[in-house]
Parts: sequence; C-alpha cells; structure tokens
Amino acid sequence: MSTHEQDWQSWHQGRIAAVAAPYGPLSLSGTHWLSGYPEGRIPAVPGQWREEGDAVVLTAAAEDGLTVDGKPLTGEIRLTADTGPIDDARVAHGERRLFVLRREGLWAVRDFDPASPARRAFRTIDATPYDPAWTLPGTFRPYAADRTVRVQNADGVERGLGLAGEIAFTVDGAEHTLQVAVEPDGSLWAVFADATSGNSSYRFRFLRPAAPAPDGTVTVDFNRTLLPPCAFADHFICPFPPPGNTLAVAVPAGERNRIDA
Repeated sequence: MSTHEQDWQSWHQGRIAAVAAPYGPLSLSGTHWLSGYPEGRIPAVPGQWREEGDAVVLTAAAEDGLTVDGKPLTGEIRLTADTGPIDDARVAHGERRLFVLRREGLWAVRDFDPASPARRAFRTIDATPYDPAWTLPGTFRPYAADRTVRVQNADGVERGLGLAGEIAFTVDGAEHTLQVAVEPDGSLWAVFADATSGNSSYRFRFLRPAAPAPDGTVTVDFNRTLLPPCAFADHFICPFPPPGNTLAVAVPAGERNRIDA
C-alpha cells in the first residue's frame, strides 16, 4: 500500500469517526427558525426563545432543565450565535446541545442529540477505494471581485452562496471547471454534482482542496470528495451546486453514500 493510500485510509476512518461522534452531523435532530415560532415556544425544546435585534433572548424556569455555560438557567439571558464546536454550545439540556444559528439575518436553534435515531442507525460511509488517477493537478483562477449567487438549499429555501474564483482541471483530455469559495484559512470549497449524482452517489457532494500555491497551482483530489452534512441529517441547510458546477463526466471517487445498519 502506497503512502498516499495509507493517508487516504486514515482520512476515511477519521471521517467515519467524526460523523459518528456524539455531536457529529448525525446528532442534528432539528433546526428551528424562530420566525416560525412567534410565541417563542419550540416543540420539544425547553424554554422560551425570541429574537431581539442582534441577539436571541432565552427565558427559562428551573423545571426546563436548561444550563448555560454549565450552570442552571432560571430567568433570562441574551445569546449571540454560537461559533465553536457543537459540544461547546452555550445552552444544554442534559446531553443535548442547543446551538444558536444566524443566517442572512434570521435566527434559529439547532438541537443536537447524541441519542438521535440517525446516529443509532448509522453504520459507515460508503466510499470508493483510493485511486491515484483521481488526484489531479489544477489551477485556481480568482475572480476580480467576489460574487454571490442565489442557490436552492436542502431545506427548499434560496440563499446566497459566496464564490471567489474557479478551479480548472483536466479529465480525459478535456478541461473542466468548478466555482469555489475561499475559506478563512485559504483552502477552497466547491459544491458540485457529476454524472454519478443521484445514481451511485449522493445527489451532490463537497470538495475541499487545500490552499493554492502563490502561482495558483492546486491539487484537486476527488478521492477526498465529501458527503454534505444533509446526507447525514435532514435538518441541515446545505447549498445545492451553483450554476456551472454540475460536471458532465462521472467522478467515481470519494464518499458516495451513508450506509445504515
């Protein structure tokens, strides 16, 4: 087994472990947009939650059993969006973590439950064995200015998707491109589909190349194609591929589907 294949095996096992972790994507049991609960009462979520400008105000009584920063909450507290790992969310209800989220000015509460049915049912991630032919040289071409396109999300709502450039690569002698976002650490992120999508693989997938070199060269490793979070729980709001990010070729590489017991 080559070093590259060993590295891929370690990556694949790490992905399975991360997905199956107590607060991995399988534990998301609800995303509750506060605009849909004007009275502030979310079914199955203790406390009263209301939007107030740039914060969410949570009111709880002792019988709600909520804690904030590890201490029982009785009364009222203002919350901003959580930014860290799920298990570091400020609000908890026993083992559940209630994660405050903001998207395009709207507030939501996400309920992460380690005892979720999806987590109990999960067995593994189906992935194509490592194939060096799908580690491709590519070129990153930044746009002169960042763009935002409106795309459908997995929950049926259209939202903005920021794009900063495109990566170009060659498959069977033909050039293909994918539009990408640039993450804060300089790495790239593409949402794409291909000829396998909805057939032998999930309906769309993510690709996260490392940061390009100063001359724009970048490795496009489809062996590390990722299933989006919404492949593991229905309550994520993953963006669909933007126009132009559906490849005509098949990419039989990387993660394909979730497998349950």
